[in-house]
Amino acid sequence: MKRTHAWVESANSAETHFPLNNLPYGVYSREGSAPHCCTAIGDQVLDLARLEDAGLISAGPEPVFSQDSINDFMALGADVWNAVRNRLTDLLREGGDPALRNDDGLRAAALVDIDDVVMHMPFRVAEYTDFYSGRQHAENVGTMFRGKENALPPNWLHIPIGYNGRASTVVVSGTDIHRPLGQMKPPDSDNPVFGPCRRLDIELEMGAVVGLPNAMGQPVTVDEADAMIFGYVLLNDWSARDIQAWEYQPLGPFQSKVFATSISPWVVTKVALEPYRVATQAREKQLLPYLTENGPLLYDIELEVLMQPQGARQATSIAATNYRNMYYSAAQQLAHHAIGGCRMNTGDLLGSGTISGPEKSGFGSLLEITWGGKEPLMLEGGQTRTFIEDGDTLTLTGYAQGEDHRIGFGACRGTILPSPKFS
Repeated sequence: MKRTHAWVESANSAETHFPLNNLPYGVYSREGSAPHCCTAIGDQVLDLARLEDAGLISAGPEPVFSQDSINDFMALGADVWNAVRNRLTDLLREGGDPALRNDDGLRAAALVDIDDVVMHMPFRVAEYTDFYSGRQHAENVGTMFRGKENALPPNWLHIPIGYNGRASTVVVSGTDIHRPLGQMKPPDSDNPVFGPCRRLDIELEMGAVVGLPNAMGQPVTVDEADAMIFGYVLLNDWSARDIQAWEYQPLGPFQSKVFATSISPWVVTKVALEPYRVATQAREKQLLPYLTENGPLLYDIELEVLMQPQGARQATSIAATNYRNMYYSAAQQLAHHAIGGCRMNTGDLLGSGTISGPEKSGFGSLLEITWGGKEPLMLEGGQTRTFIEDGDTLTLTGYAQGEDHRIGFGACRGTILPSPKFS
């Protein structure tokens, strides 16, 4: 698919993450204004509340874009999602409806330079579930801790393994993260110790945002689950590896994960990603029928991780991989989540699990890149890292590459601050 030309000139750049083909949803504010809904077009933020007030767009009888989240809009369903997208496309494309382009006052008020705004959480996270659905990552971690012969748990090739995280600590890109405190057991000690995490890590993930709920007790098919998904974000599931190693048996991660999860400020809609659908990997074990796909459910999205120590002149690219490397799609994860009767809500967030490619250059966590800290990573400027140090900034970025444009997510960024004082 080729780029749809916009009269906002920056949207026609081959490098922008936000051409007219994208139109992601977010929430922004300016000095003196309350947060409300917007979209991105080129290097501009387009204020959807102003367009709604002016009668140029409508999602129904009640206004939804003046709110501080897109939840109410998502809850209206695919017909409304598509109608608003089509209307925005008509208002912004070359040769389309000139109502916005020719209204100097409205155009000046509604289009704002993206560098002059503050981005907020784009949606209220109802609940958050993180999965473990990247095979390369699972095999890497399993090999480190259990040996190559027992790398994958016996259920891994049959179900998308997951755990319930904390919606309360899902934060938008740019939010600083305090190094977590917790209980750890050093390998040379008989007893655990308490203190700041020493092996702080990232997990490169995508997050699926649920737009439509199901009823409690009502399973959904994979196709129905796919239709429930509104869009996707970049997701960094910060991880305290030393806390995790001590606590995870038998019930899995707890304090090691719940302190922070960062997401990008833009929700890229499923329809914008439609041209980039790809099939999941070939199955080593046949899946049970309720998890079987009827078509391609993953997306061809190039992903990168950058690391920049405090004071460093530039960031270092430490990993590059692709979302298509996942073994299970978000639709399969959602269908599995609901199969026992769990109600899924508008605003639920599903983390994909760490996305790692087949080569070391594509590993999606420092745990893998440094192989448990045994192989330090060299950064630009000569510094080395095994895990994250205070002052380090980690940035995730990603896009789907079209013929002459990109469908991008912007950035998901966070800087690590020292642990809070506690005694």
